[in-house]
Amino acid sequence: MTSTALDFWATPLGWSLITVGQILLVTVVLLLSVAFQIYGDRKIFAGVQMRKGPNVVGPFGLLQSFADLGKFVVKELVIPAGADKAVFLLAPLISVTLALGSWAVMPFGPGWIVSNINVGVLYLFALSSLGVYGIIMGGWASNSKYAFLGSLRSAAQMVSYEVSIGFVVITVILLAGSMNLQQIVESQSGGFWNWYMFGGGLANWPILLVTFPMGVIFFISGLAETNRPPFDLPEAESELVAGYAVEYGSTPYLLFYLAEMSNILLMSMLFAILFLGGWQAPFPTPFTADWAPTAVSLFAFMWLFLKTIFVFFMNAMVRAIVPRYRYDQLMRLGWKVFLPTSLVAVVLIAAWRVFGPQA
Repeated sequence: MTSTALDFWATPLGWSLITVGQILLVTVVLLLSVAFQIYGDRKIFAGVQMRKGPNVVGPFGLLQSFADLGKFVVKELVIPAGADKAVFLLAPLISVTLALGSWAVMPFGPGWIVSNINVGVLYLFALSSLGVYGIIMGGWASNSKYAFLGSLRSAAQMVSYEVSIGFVVITVILLAGSMNLQQIVESQSGGFWNWYMFGGGLANWPILLVTFPMGVIFFISGLAETNRPPFDLPEAESELVAGYAVEYGSTPYLLFYLAEMSNILLMSMLFAILFLGGWQAPFPTPFTADWAPTAVSLFAFMWLFLKTIFVFFMNAMVRAIVPRYRYDQLMRLGWKVFLPTSLVAVVLIAAWRVFGPQA
């Protein structure tokens, strides 16, 4: 590449074109991943129930999600007569925009990130907190008591478990000494014994008794945060007739569904990044020292991909085998079990950082 071309990419216009290209690449790959994520979710559910699942549209049913997309797009858009039309249509747009925007700080490999900011964890919390507004707006604008009650229950559920997730993530931040997601991954290099799920190093083996339960709490809280079974109270058909989305159909419902499935994938990858070493291999890899940077990045992305698939598989298995919680059980678990446990864990990890052998 000539020096003139290099100079162009260093200009504001060149930087903007590179950033837009990165955003489009991540968005397209994410949308395709969500399509096959839905397929995998249905196949795992069917396998547990000894059914075939999608197997007609395309080879092995792989195109079923795209057929469902076509069905949603061509359906008539019906807006209830008493609904606030502007807010009714704005709510799913807000939800899907915030869901896709969260991926800007997710590191897919060494240097493979759209925006490498030092407060990546804080950015994720900010967008996930704002995501509650899309659900509340959708329930309120529908002019239906079922939808409004469902949106309030969903908002209470998401806020409750965000608190627990926040304290769990603080334990990781204390161990890593950074809120930058790339640095958190880099601090777990060297082998699986350095992953924060297992204490973050052989010198930290006593805090395995704290970090492993924190990983479990993060996983369960992620299910509740994304309204996944057994915490899918907002969509409990027998109670609320699909909750906040009861009046939605066609493309607006598709956007709500896309936001929810994207968040499930996000939480799966975030678990892999915070607790399973991200793109780090589970064993030392000195043989990659002579590889080209692109090959190293692809090798690293492969490990992150496999870990994300594993976490999502566990997510899908929980959906298939665990019965739904009652709402009072959901709130009791969040406020009376997870919150006190995570608070104690923050104190213990902070004490270890101050008084432990690596202080």
